[in-house]
Amino acid sequence: QVLLVESGGGLVQTGGSLRLSCAASGRTFRTAAWFRQIPGKEREFVAAISKNGGYTYYADSVKGRFTISRDNAKNTVYLQMNSLKPEDTAVYYCAADVAPIMAVTTQQYDYWGQGTQVTVSS
Repeated sequence: QVLLVESGGGLVQTGGSLRLSCAASGRTFRTAAWFRQIPGKEREFVAAISKNGGYTYYADSVKGRFTISRDNAKNTVYLQMNSLKPEDTAVYYCAADVAPIMAVTTQQYDYWGQGTQVTVSS
């Protein structure tokens, strides 16, 4: 099992920044990712990162504004979000899997955090 706990969400104005953290415990995992979801819609891929951090992948909607990173010594994955827009408002979820596949679909990930709310005001 991998236990994931997100933190760092909150309310920010348009153009502002937030950094989300995802603290992991339990068994070793390889791929980590961030997804987001708004009520009534499916969970949407945001970014993924490989085990050693050498490979990252982003949704087009956040490319150039968000940065995913990880500190394996601290078992923590981060999502730095800059130039935030109202359309970034969502609950953000951290996901992890033991497989070395950087997938953009929720089905690939076996472990999920409880989510953290990000609200961007206009």
